Amino acid sequence: MTGPAPAPDRTAAPAPALPPAPTRPLNLSRTTATASRVLRQLSHDPRTLALLLLIPCVMLFLLRYVFDGSPRTFDTIGASLLGIFPLITMFLVTSIATLRERTSGTLERLLAMPLGKGDLIAGYALAFGALAVVQSALATGLALWFLGLDVTGSPWLLLLVALLDALLGTALGLFVSAFAASEFQAVQFMPAVIFPQLLLCGLFTPRDAMHPALEAVSDVLPMSYAVDGMNEVLRHTDLTAAFVRDALVVAGCALLVLALGAATLKRRTA
Repeated sequence: MTGPAPAPDRTAAPAPALPPAPTRPLNLSRTTATASRVLRQLSHDPRTLALLLLIPCVMLFLLRYVFDGSPRTFDTIGASLLGIFPLITMFLVTSIATLRERTSGTLERLLAMPLGKGDLIAGYALAFGALAVVQSALATGLALWFLGLDVTGSPWLLLLVALLDALLGTALGLFVSAFAASEFQAVQFMPAVIFPQLLLCGLFTPRDAMHPALEAVSDVLPMSYAVDGMNEVLRHTDLTAAFVRDALVVAGCALLVLALGAATLKRRTA
């Protein structure tokens, strides 16, 4: 007499992990298609567009009339904040928008297509970079021709630094979204990534007057060079070597952070 048959093993085998997204060279058509998709989505979100395009202008407007009795104070710090405000808003909106793509599964579906990680990151950077151009032009035009910001150098150089700052904020937002599990966590990265740079960039006190340890830290933070570049335009009529250095540092940091963002992009996002 045979014993009862052994019960079948009902333990579910673990689902196989998705293979990593393949590394492909950048492709212009795939990159522009990604940028077009992001811009179409943003066009249906008027609140996000208002945050991107209008908030820096509103903040500059408030700042001008906070110092209504001391217009020279506005001239002193207004140029610096013209670069800082776009950086902060682009960081906030980009990190949340990218995280939404991750948690909704859109990013995973896109990476299952013939779309490289570089194409995806470059497409996002291109889309938000186009908005950064509009944002920087609006804020710079408002500050110079309506609020009376007095700068010695060319307004075009001021616009260039504002645009580079906005692109840096975009790159930082794309990068930190890889480490957040929710939109709330993405917002929590702002005190860790933005606030230390804001305190150490030289906006509140000259960097050479800080404690030597803090001055050394400020020397490696990109926002410090953004503020220095704005101050160069504020004080000098001609293009200076210091301005070129500051602009190249900000642009280089943006490219470096974008590359890191592509390296941290994973297929399994949630």
